[in-house]
Amino acid sequence: QLQLVASGGGLVQPGGSLRLSCATSGFALDYTTIGWFRQYPGKEREGLSCISRSRYTDYADSVKGRFTSSRDNGENTAYLQMNSLKPEDTAVYYCAADLDGRSCSLSGPSYDYWGQGIQVTVSS
Repeated sequence: QLQLVASGGGLVQPGGSLRLSCATSGFALDYTTIGWFRQYPGKEREGLSCISRSRYTDYADSVKGRFTSSRDNGENTAYLQMNSLKPEDTAVYYCAADLDGRSCSLSGPSYDYWGQGIQVTVSS
């Protein structure tokens, strides 16, 4: 059964850091692009970052220089390191898999499977 399970969310103070994990199963992470998205209440999902199977990465301007995508294919897990967090980063975060793996897109329709959302709250 193909599955993505996100973890690592929570409450952090402004300026702090969190690392989100996306544990995958049921498919070979090696050949997959992983995307990270977030969603504010009542808003469309926003693409934040992606990492292709060749480890090419792309980032939305809103997180560039603060967030970093990485992957450990041996552990079937992808990560999103989030530094210098701001209150406006408060949202529900998702990871997603594009089983093609050759492209790195920040567009939701490019992805085949999604993990459950996890809450990230940045507040003092």
